Amino acid sequence: MSSTTQPRSNLTRPVLFGFLVIIIIAIATQLGSHTLTLANLQHHATALRATIADHPIISAAAYFALYIAATALSIPGAAILTLGAGALFGVIEGGILVSFASSIGASLAFLTARFLLRDGALARFPGLFARIDHGIARDGALYLISLRLAPVVPFVAVNLLAGLTQLPLRRFYLASQIGMLPATLIYVNAGASLSALGQHGAILTPRLVIGLLLLAALPIAAPFLRNQLAARRAYAGFTRPKRFDRNLVVIGAGAGGLVSAYVASALRAKVTLIEAARMGGDCLNSGCVPSKALLHAARHGADFAAARAAVRAAVTGIAPHDSIARYQSLGVDVRSGHATLTSPWSVSINGETLTTRAIIIAAGAEPFVPPLPGLADCPFATSETLWDIETLPGRLVILGGGPIGCEMAQAFARLGSHVTLVEMADRLMVREDDAVSAAMVTLLARDGVTIRTGHRAIAVTHQDGTYSLRADHAGTSLDIPFDRILVAIGRKPRVTGYGLEQLGVSLGKTGIIETGEALQTNFPNIYACGDVAGPYQLTHMAGYQGSLAALNALLAPFWRFKPRYHAVPAVTYTSPEIARVGLNERDAKARFIAFETTHYPFSELDRAIAEADTEGFITVLTRPGSDRILGVTIVGTGAGEILTGFTLAMQHKLGLKKLMNAIYPYPTRSEAIRAVAGQWRQHHASARSLSLLEFFLRWRRG
Repeated sequence: MSSTTQPRSNLTRPVLFGFLVIIIIAIATQLGSHTLTLANLQHHATALRATIADHPIISAAAYFALYIAATALSIPGAAILTLGAGALFGVIEGGILVSFASSIGASLAFLTARFLLRDGALARFPGLFARIDHGIARDGALYLISLRLAPVVPFVAVNLLAGLTQLPLRRFYLASQIGMLPATLIYVNAGASLSALGQHGAILTPRLVIGLLLLAALPIAAPFLRNQLAARRAYAGFTRPKRFDRNLVVIGAGAGGLVSAYVASALRAKVTLIEAARMGGDCLNSGCVPSKALLHAARHGADFAAARAAVRAAVTGIAPHDSIARYQSLGVDVRSGHATLTSPWSVSINGETLTTRAIIIAAGAEPFVPPLPGLADCPFATSETLWDIETLPGRLVILGGGPIGCEMAQAFARLGSHVTLVEMADRLMVREDDAVSAAMVTLLARDGVTIRTGHRAIAVTHQDGTYSLRADHAGTSLDIPFDRILVAIGRKPRVTGYGLEQLGVSLGKTGIIETGEALQTNFPNIYACGDVAGPYQLTHMAGYQGSLAALNALLAPFWRFKPRYHAVPAVTYTSPEIARVGLNERDAKARFIAFETTHYPFSELDRAIAEADTEGFITVLTRPGSDRILGVTIVGTGAGEILTGFTLAMQHKLGLKKLMNAIYPYPTRSEAIRAVAGQWRQHHASARSLSLLEFFLRWRRG
């Protein structure tokens, strides 16, 4: 019996969808012979008004039903019908009629899309709709109202797309009723004004001028109205101080916080910078600076004691740049202690409450330690505690094959440890292309690192005085003994312990603070930057965001500065280095972006040949038939330095042709930029143009 009923169930929606399409085509064809335009409405206005005067209720009901049908079937012409309502029924009656008819019709279109299209859309784009539904669940009504207020997206498209989400019908109807009302009244008023053009001598009546001005101003005013609605909802229950002690409070003195405070002080703002631990944050004390110093020492043959001394010297040498004394000399009020947000405009520190017009959260991130059985009872380290190790571990297991894991694997292997790198994925550096992952395996293996990809950590065991990491590989258990284990599987943002939960600052699924296009949180005067906000956990990105957050915190709503992420460079500082900006092939394919590749090996570069250091390559992705750069990946000595030229080109929209025409000193590794650009130019040279040029030059030879 199920075999006979199942096909009917599967055919129901396609049949209904096809029937609906036929109806819409038929109506559109019929309208084609009676074009729905304002001119036609004006032409028949006298007769229509007479009918309305004789049968006001029936006429209003008929127009109401017509409007609902047009909106429900997503038939073009709703704007003309709205103008017509103003011309035929006047502003008040026409506004009421259209307001309710448009919301009811939109709800019917919403339900139709949900019934006919949602299952297919979910099956085809599950990840996309999961993210959309998350946003809808958080503030769907407000977001929908903002779309209605600023009709950049056609209302027809909004109706259909909303039906594909999990937004409840009641919330959709109320948001549509509220959000479409301003545009409805403006259009109805304009229709009422236009209807009088044939009756009066003046073409631009004050009423028409006001209506047109309001219509033009709506897309500009809508974002302001949207922001006001969002702010009103966020600030509900809080009392805003009449005066503030300072312009800005910055929480966290890492890269993002330091730059924020610096920019604010340079603009002569009164700013307080609060740090609970050490100035300079993770980058100076446990991240970029010590790790690069360790890599440099290991690369030049230092032993572990000398390498540790080099790390301390590097941190000590850079610390004055980030010190309390320096920032106080810049005019920044620096406080040491634990900050707590007590309201959107106040921060508590050491028993004192500071009021501020704006707040920037730059609390950074911390290493993620998995709940691995036995891990807490063994000598494990993270990127923060690694620098406290006083004796070189004879056997070091590193958990995680990302940039940090690979860098430390090479450094400790060169310092003399037997290093085993364990990665759950089937390759290292999973965000990079396969060629980059293969290059990393080659260079680490050359330094004696044992690589265990496809191994999932199960537990840490302790037997007979020996610690081991138990890992599963294709169903087989493997024990890897160690003296020390380094956990390097990622970092999590610091979002607890300083009042975000009590205040109600919104967090994303990944734990980061959710921010808008100007780095603002759901509280418009509270901003977030750096690792705590994402989307990149990079020191230079934290500094970049920090400067923009400071400008927005001090100058909004008069000026706003939006971060741009299309050209974000990143470098893994192994030897050789791995550097990337923009898309790689894996990213482009995942996003269905068409591309061409230009590949240049360093074995062809004169400087590399002269130094007998030809390992590596440059791969550039461009738009098909264009020199516009989509992304660059470099493997080789000095890759991070070479990458800067491509990063600047992407930021300023310079193509490979411009890069080829620049003058590069010889012999340098930066000449590789011109070389790869020249390869692209040669590959895209027009055969017809070259033939014509050959003919011209032959003619010139006589």
